[in-house]
Parts: sequence; C-alpha cells; structure tokens
Amino acid sequence: MNVYDQHTDQTLVGLLKSGDQQAYIEIYNRYIFVLLNHIYNKTGDREEAKDIVQEVFTRLWAGREQLEITSSLAGFLYTAARNIVLNQITRKKVEGKYFDSILKFLEQPQTITDHRARENQLIALIEKEIAALPPKMREVFELSRKQHLSHREIAEKLDISEQTVSKHITNALKILRIKLGLFAYLLWIIYPK
Repeated sequence: MNVYDQHTDQTLVGLLKSGDQQAYIEIYNRYIFVLLNHIYNKTGDREEAKDIVQEVFTRLWAGREQLEITSSLAGFLYTAARNIVLNQITRKKVEGKYFDSILKFLEQPQTITDHRARENQLIALIEKEIAALPPKMREVFELSRKQHLSHREIAEKLDISEQTVSKHITNALKILRIKLGLFAYLLWIIYPK
C-alpha cells in the first residue's frame, strides 16, 4: 500500500525538500497527466508537451532544496510549465529572426559562391561533431534529424522509451550548440544533409 498517496501536497513538498524520492514520485504521478493535457492544449504538440512537462519535473527535483511554494503545488507546477512555454515561444521567435536574416544573406547572388565554400566547411565541421556524440545519442539524433522520424518511431525502432529519445535529442542539441556556436548550429538546421 502506498502511504504517500494519503499525504497532502504540502506534506509531499516538505518531504521532497528533504530529498524523499517517493514524495517526488507521488507528486509526479499526481500531476503528470493534468500538466500534459494543459500544455498540449497550449502548444497543440504532444511531443513538445511531453518535453515541457519532463523539464518541469526535472527542474522540480533539481531545485527541491530551495523550493519555495507560496501558493498551491498545482499552481506552482502550472506556472513553471507556463514559463517554459513562454520561454520557448520567445526563443522560437528569436531563432526565426536569425533564420530569416541568414536566409536573406545567403540568397544574395553576389555572396553565394563565396559562402558556399564556408557553408561546406561548416557542414563538414557539424558532421564531425555529430560523429563525436556518444553512439546511442548520435543514432537517435540522426534518426530524428536526417531520417525525420518521430520520437515514437525512433523509440519503436530502437526499443527505448519516447522519454529517452527526447532526452538524447535534447542533450545532442545542447552539445552541438556549445561546440559549434550559434551560427554553425543555425546553418545546420537550415541546410540539413
């Protein structure tokens, strides 16, 4: 019998702050589906909703010792999810502006031949960095970005969970952003092989 499901949210938060994994699991089980539905209704994208909810719970565990909840636990989790959604929207708008400016720049006739050589060098560098990723992460990443498989298709093909697929892709993108810098990363997204 699970005694944690008898605890109030406030009690669970107290236990969570002290590092109690069972309290964390109970909070997760209590709120995972309502948060997924809430975020899906905001984004219209199930994969993105899963990623956002995963990030909410990852941050909850990572920041448990400094956790200060002034309202309800549900309100705290909804606010955390909303903030992540807003940050992603802002980031997408900024990335969109970068993409547009890079595309306009690359489409200028006088710069095409000069920049094709640089672009080819960048593509070679990107391929080298992808090849340096850990084997399973690289395989998942390439299935996603080069073969355009969904998280579910990759999970089925490799016999792993969709959450693991999402984690591998997120980590690969972080590594590539750090190693390649923004410009090379954006070029790779615009001109995937």
